[in-house]
Amino acid sequence: MTLTNDRNTARVTSNQMTRRDIVQADTVVIGAGIVGLAVARTLAMQGREVLVLESGDHFGEGISSRNSEVVHAGIYYPEDSLKARLCVRGRRMLYEYCQTRGINHRRTGKWIVANGVSQVERLDTIASQALRNGVPLQRITRRALQVSLPDVTAQEALYSPETGIVDSHGVMLSLLGELEDYGGQLVRRAPVERAATCDGEHRLWVGGPAPCELRAQRVVNAAGLGAVPLSTNWQGVPADITPRQWLARGVYFSYSGRHPFHSLVYPIPEPGGLGVHLTLDLAGQARFGPNVEWIERVDFAVDPDRARSFANSIHRWWPALDESRLQPAYAGIRPKLAGPDGGFADFCIAGERQHGVSGLVHLFGIESPGLTASLAIADEVAERLAD
Repeated sequence: MTLTNDRNTARVTSNQMTRRDIVQADTVVIGAGIVGLAVARTLAMQGREVLVLESGDHFGEGISSRNSEVVHAGIYYPEDSLKARLCVRGRRMLYEYCQTRGINHRRTGKWIVANGVSQVERLDTIASQALRNGVPLQRITRRALQVSLPDVTAQEALYSPETGIVDSHGVMLSLLGELEDYGGQLVRRAPVERAATCDGEHRLWVGGPAPCELRAQRVVNAAGLGAVPLSTNWQGVPADITPRQWLARGVYFSYSGRHPFHSLVYPIPEPGGLGVHLTLDLAGQARFGPNVEWIERVDFAVDPDRARSFANSIHRWWPALDESRLQPAYAGIRPKLAGPDGGFADFCIAGERQHGVSGLVHLFGIESPGLTASLAIADEVAERLAD
C-alpha cells in the first residue's frame, strides 16, 4: 500500500492499518503539535507525500496546548543561536501568517520591569542582547512608567512593541487544513512504539487501534516530550546523538475579574525561565506564570497552595494584587536540554550532518520559543532534509 497525494486514490485508514501490515510512505512526521504540523505543511507544499502520526486523540494536545500563547520578540537568547535566529524570523512569519488568514492575534507589547540597583543594571544587559538579535527595545524611566503603568511598582523598564499573543489552536487548525489541502494526512491514536533505520529506509512500528509497520524515505521526529525517549531506542542511528532531557514544569494561575493591564508584564528573568509574569488571553483575561519546577516524570498537576508563592512574586511589582482571585489554571512541561544548573541550551535540530543518517531529522528541546519559531523551524527542517 502506498500513500499518495491524489485524494481519489488509496488512503491509509484504520481498517487498512491492522495486523501489523507493512505500509510504504514517502515522508512521516511524528507528532501533531504546532511544530510537527508546521513541518508537515511545509514539506507537503514542497510536493512531499506527508503522513503525520499523533499518539493522542487530537492534534495539539501536548506541549502546544499548555503554553502562554505569547508571540516572543527574541530578546533573551544568545545571538546566532537557533533560538534567537528562528524566534526572530518565526515571529515575523507568524504575524504575517495570522494576518493573511484572519487568525486571531494581537501585538500587545511587553514590559520588563526592574526594581533595585542590580535589576536595573540587568536591563542594560537584556537590551544589549536584544539589539544583537535585531530586536530594539525602548528604555522606560520611572516617570514614564507612572504614566503608562500606574499600577506597577518599578524603577525602570524595557518595552518590547513586537511581543504579542496568538490563538495557537487557530494556527494549528489552519496548518492542518493547509496540510490536507496539499494531500497530507493526520492519523490520530497512532503512537510510534519503536523505530529503526536499515537498508536505506526508516521503519516505524505504530501501535494504537490500527497497528502497522511504516516504512518511509524521510522521517521527522517532532514528538515533543517524547522525542528524546523515541530517539534513545532508535536502532541504526548513533546513540550518542541523543541529548539528555530534563523536565521543567510551569504552573499557571488565572486571575478572575477585572484588572488594569492591556500589555504583558514580565519581571527580570530567573534561572530556567522568565519568572512569574502577567500574560493575557485574547479575551483580555489575565493569567500569571509559569514558575519553574524540575520534575522527574510527566505530571501536569497544579497545586492550589502555590497561589501564595505566586502572590508573593507578583506583589513585588503589582502591590494591589488580590490573592483571593488567583485560581489554578493549568501546567505545562518544557523538554529542556540543560538542568537546573546548566544555563542556556539551544534547540537541537539533528539531521544527517549530525548523525550521518539520510532522511532523518530529530527535534530535541523544542520548548519556548517553539510556538513563535514554528514556521521558521519548519523551513530549517526542510533545508536539512534536502541536504
